Formats: sequence, structure tokens, C-alpha cells
Amino acid sequence: MTQMMDYDVVIVGGGPGGLTAGLYTARANRKVVCLEKYLPGGQIAVTGDVEDYPGFERIQGADLAMKFADHAKSFGLEVRMEEVEEVYTDGDYRITRCASGNLYRGKAVIISTGGSPVLLSIPGEKEYTGKGVSYCAICDGAFFREKVIAVVGGGDAAVEEGTFLTKFASKVIIIHRRDQLRAQKIIQQRAFDNPKVEFIWDTVPESIEGDGTRVTHVMLKNVKTGEKSKLDVGAVFPYIGFRPNSGITREKLQTNEGGYIVTNDRMETSLAGIFACGDVRAQLVRQITNAVGDGTTAAVAAEKYIEALEDKHARRA
Repeated sequence: MTQMMDYDVVIVGGGPGGLTAGLYTARANRKVVCLEKYLPGGQIAVTGDVEDYPGFERIQGADLAMKFADHAKSFGLEVRMEEVEEVYTDGDYRITRCASGNLYRGKAVIISTGGSPVLLSIPGEKEYTGKGVSYCAICDGAFFREKVIAVVGGGDAAVEEGTFLTKFASKVIIIHRRDQLRAQKIIQQRAFDNPKVEFIWDTVPESIEGDGTRVTHVMLKNVKTGEKSKLDVGAVFPYIGFRPNSGITREKLQTNEGGYIVTNDRMETSLAGIFACGDVRAQLVRQITNAVGDGTTAAVAAEKYIEALEDKHARRA
């Protein structure tokens, strides 16, 4: 049965940014709910080892996600498993509509919906995610020291991240379906000049295979000749695209050319009372530490916004 529930702050997305925002808003004695489609923690909940979050030399992603959630809940954050379909403005309030039919009315909304890498959608990709398949070189590159690493893609991200991975890998092999890269020329040149980078052209991966615990090789197909081959690797990093989950507002939010939400330094979006933090926001890097900082700022800014709104209502009274 459809319900309308009232909160001071509604947080859409329960990743590190959203849970941090929930911690700070709940700690400020606000009534706050975090709506998460899957598990609290977002993508880190399905990540293997995390070793780049300060204070933890190495921790399982699922364990870190649980610590985030438990900490925020200890201050009174309510977490609900809901799939959000739309956020829209109703006077001084923001309404969040969910697939269940439930409506959450808040004085402010913090969008922390993150994004999703475009998948290769080939056998083995899902099975070996966290076991050699990764979508974040900065996060996971150090786990594959002295290994041969395959990078799939030909754009800026693929070539930049492939070059970055040479800090750890014995060799990086960039697999591209065309015979030339799409990356900017200066990025291409850096890769071409790096002795640890090799290229396989006109080729796509058909499957990622391993021994059940880790990736051991990739099966390839040349798109021009149809020839198939096996490439022994210790890891695969697909970089064929990333889609921010930014399209949930009824009124159009300002986004950049990649679809990321544009904010100011207070995490305010182009719509009053709506804030954004984490991977869905336009910024240079997308790390757990960034999301946590964003969530802090968004929470403090939302609190100041609500205070001003309440002052306005008090003057009207």
C-alpha cells in the first residue's frame, strides 16, 4: 500500500557518499532516510580487497560497507531497501517516488546514485569480478604486481588507465576492436612511448576464464579475420564506458557532456534543495575517499539549506 513518509533529508543511494551524508545529517538530529536499491555500501559491497582507504591497510569491501552502514545507523540513520524511480519538486519539498509506490517527502534530497561501468557482457566477466576483473585501476592495480594485465578499450580512460597500470604490471596489453585508438593524441603517444604497453588491434574478448579463484586467460577474436586466440593474463580491466546514474529528477538537472551532475563546492545542484555527491558528480577522480568528502559537504550544506527554509516558514507564521 502506497505511503507518504516525511523526513528532513532523503538520501538516494547508499554508497560511501550517501552513508556519510546520512551519518552527518542524523548526527545533527535530523530525521533522515537512505534509500538503496541493493546493499548498503554500493559498489564497495561487492568489491574484494580495499587497501586505499585511510585507517585500513587492507579490508574486504563488504566489511568496509558494513562499517559505514553500522556507523551511520548508530546515529539514527534509517536505511530502506527501495528502488528510486523519480525525484521531483513540490513547493518547498522534494518528493522521492519509488518503484514500490512509496513516496518520501523531504526538505532536501542528496543524490548519491553513483554510476555503472559499461560491461563487456561476455562469459566469465561477472564470475571473475573481484577475482581479476576490475573497473578501477587506481583501486586495484597494486594487486597485480608483476602480472600481465589486459585492458579493453581504446578511449581516453582505457589508454590512460592502461599506462597507469604499468606502474605495477610486468606488461599491459591494450585490446581494441579497431585499428586505431580514439584517445586524445597526447594520451596515445604516452602509451606508444611506454615500453611496457603493447596493443592487440581489431580484436575483442569473447570470454574471461580462470581456475575458479582468479583470472588466468582471455579468449580473443579478431573482428576482421575471425581468428581466435588465447591470451594469458592475470587481470582484465574493461574501459569501454561509464554511465552515471544521474537521470532520476523530473526537472532537468545541469549535467556535463558525460552526463555527470554539475555541482558547486557545496554540492548544490542546479535545482534548489537537491544536492549530489560521489561518483554521480562531475569531478576529476572517483574514489571512496572522494565520495566520503562529498557526502560530508552535502550533509552540512543540506543542514544549512533546511535551517534557512525553516526560518522562512517561521517568518511566515
